[in-house]
Amino acid sequence: MYKNKKIAVIIAAAGIGRRMNADIPKQYLEIDGKPMLIKTALEFSKNENIDYIIVVTNPNYIAECEKLLQENSVDATLVNGGKERQDSVYEGIKRLPEDAEFVFVHDAARPFVTQNLINETAHAVYEKQAVVCAVPVKDTIRMKTGENSSVTTDRNLMFAVQTPQAFEKKLLMKAYEQAFSEKFYGTDDAVLVERAGYQVHIIEGSNDNIKITAKEDMPVSEETRIGTGFDVHAFSENQKLILGGVEIPFEKGLLGHSDADVLVHAVIDALLGASGLGDIGKHFPDNDQKYKGVSSLLLLKEVASFVRAEGYSVGNIDATVIAEKPKIATYTDEMSKKIAEALNIHKGKVNIKGTTTEKLGFIGRGEGIAAQAVCTLTRRATHLSQACVI
Repeated sequence: MYKNKKIAVIIAAAGIGRRMNADIPKQYLEIDGKPMLIKTALEFSKNENIDYIIVVTNPNYIAECEKLLQENSVDATLVNGGKERQDSVYEGIKRLPEDAEFVFVHDAARPFVTQNLINETAHAVYEKQAVVCAVPVKDTIRMKTGENSSVTTDRNLMFAVQTPQAFEKKLLMKAYEQAFSEKFYGTDDAVLVERAGYQVHIIEGSNDNIKITAKEDMPVSEETRIGTGFDVHAFSENQKLILGGVEIPFEKGLLGHSDADVLVHAVIDALLGASGLGDIGKHFPDNDQKYKGVSSLLLLKEVASFVRAEGYSVGNIDATVIAEKPKIATYTDEMSKKIAEALNIHKGKVNIKGTTTEKLGFIGRGEGIAAQAVCTLTRRATHLSQACVI
């Protein structure tokens, strides 16, 4: 109730949403763990200015819609929708309570309506009787004037209309009755009200109050996953020492099936772990002759393709070489560069450092080298999970 005037909201949720190309109507797809319709309805349900909620839905989804409203403690009247949006809203108008003096009409597919916008709309409709939320257009607008001609319009006069739209109840009812008597269908409620001879006022909407129409309108989040890798190789005579793809002068190399690059192997395992793809032995078994003596950077490039195929990109890599000898400080920059090139990422995303075990253990005795790596992977995730199954 606003200043002793009761307000009802009609939530238009009867559309099929063909442009979304989903298995169910878009208003039942989840955003932030809630069906879009429920996310919208809850925002109105908790607003102190709203007294009644009427949800107009597709007849085929009435049972599931009722279940979802009850599960989320939304007190609403459920109404079967019609063929067109205008038909559906009119079905909601016919179910308005007698004591409701103002009516909001809002699209279920605008789930980011805020308490502030609802409050501002309530204040405006009380003062002006017919209002729409709208935002100034940002782009230059051209209007077609003929088959091969167009003119630029004054952008400062152009607004993109949103919902909620709010009206005095008797005014809205008259506008709908006139439209149907004349067999006129408009694109929104304000068109009908304006056509009936009433002035419609604009109030400031929000650029966040978008209408979800197609998949690209769905909000996206960034999934981050972390992987760790660890590898050890023993020293071996008559071998080159390769670390991070860099040949390092030393009296011994490392023993292994490939080039025994212990650092790159640790990085590979970290990447595979973060993307849920197993480990290095699964993809490059040491009994497969095609990997004998191969550069580990080539294996890393292949792993990079696996990671990209899963939709991930590398956030960063932090790796440590653990050895008493040789000292690697003068080579870490080149190691970072080669690993970054193999992954096709910026060198600044790869950090390599060295440490010792203070002469303890097999590393301290100079028997081998170990390496450990940590990586982060990110993937953009669109919220298109299904909220119900009919």
